[in-house]
Amino acid sequence: MATSNTPRPVVVAVLLSVAGALVAALIGLLTFGAQATASPDHVPLAVATPSEGPAAAPLRAAAERLTAQGGDAVGWRVVTGGEGRKLLADKEVYGVLELVAEPTGELRPTVVLSGAVNPSATQIAQPALTGAAQGIAAAAPRLAPGVTVAPAQTITLHPASAAGRTAPLGGTALLWLAGLVATLGSTVLITRAGKRVGIGSRLTVLVGVSVLGVAVVAGLLSWWDSSLPLNPEVIGFLLLTAVAFAAVQGGLVRLLGIRAAAILGPLYLVAPAVAGQVPELLNPAYRAVLWSWTPFRFSAEGLRSLLQGTPDAPDVRTGVIVLGAMAVGGLLVMLIPGRRSAGEVAQSHTPNGVVDVGVDEADRLPGAQGEAAVEDRNTGVGRHERR
Repeated sequence: MATSNTPRPVVVAVLLSVAGALVAALIGLLTFGAQATASPDHVPLAVATPSEGPAAAPLRAAAERLTAQGGDAVGWRVVTGGEGRKLLADKEVYGVLELVAEPTGELRPTVVLSGAVNPSATQIAQPALTGAAQGIAAAAPRLAPGVTVAPAQTITLHPASAAGRTAPLGGTALLWLAGLVATLGSTVLITRAGKRVGIGSRLTVLVGVSVLGVAVVAGLLSWWDSSLPLNPEVIGFLLLTAVAFAAVQGGLVRLLGIRAAAILGPLYLVAPAVAGQVPELLNPAYRAVLWSWTPFRFSAEGLRSLLQGTPDAPDVRTGVIVLGAMAVGGLLVMLIPGRRSAGEVAQSHTPNGVVDVGVDEADRLPGAQGEAAVEDRNTGVGRHERR
């Protein structure tokens, strides 16, 4: 009598409980863990002192003394003149404290921030720079007699609205989600119909979801804040991002089949939690394992610079290079003809999932044929033809 290989319901329940707990632990470790362990670590800031004048040397000495006592939370750079703003435009620092000595002998400290910088970095930079301004203001009269200090003021270059701060990461995540739903959904529907997902289907999904996804994101940005620029540079960058995401997703689905969802789905949860932070705020483990390679950070920071009117920022060029490489690599996997992958073979059978293993009906069923084969084997005749 044949015995069933089906596990007992209690065993199934226990195994699924363990699996659910492990998945929750992994997702929690990779998502909420990145935010729970966030802590400033050498956040790059700059102090710009005058390049000439009687107060130049004393102010530089005060700045260097301050930076030497800053601890590990902030990484200070002492520069002169307008060098600080150039570093800020290139996002090499997240804020600048400018010390300007007026001809009247008045010292005017100014905290300079930028809306093109990740908001998480600005939240750390502003209080640190304000505290530094107060410290230098207290020390300046002793170092340079006769110098008076004006109250510190704060200016923000390329100010960002609430929508402008949210849009880069939000638009990136929406484009990834649109491609994920379209790629996985089309694969499931086509294979359930008993058909093979061909090059034409893949290309149609890629083009369709890229164009429509960009249209949706652009519409949302316009609705959230009509002042956000939706110029050809922004639309082109969004389109490149959408194509890159859809190409990578399509390539993985071609290689792994629907099992690629186990990789692509968690990426949607993990990447935004990491890309929303600057690396100096992440635990070193998260910085090395997740932030260093996640594609979301390249698209989000490049889009942030474009939306805030800084198209010459280095992260725009870096984003174009990385996203372009992703698009080309994904398209090569998707479109170059070759042997059918294991994922495609597993999905290209009949709708009910039955796989023909090449066994003849007569060899599967008991009957006269089976009996004849036994008799032949027992008598040593060695006949294999069926009666």
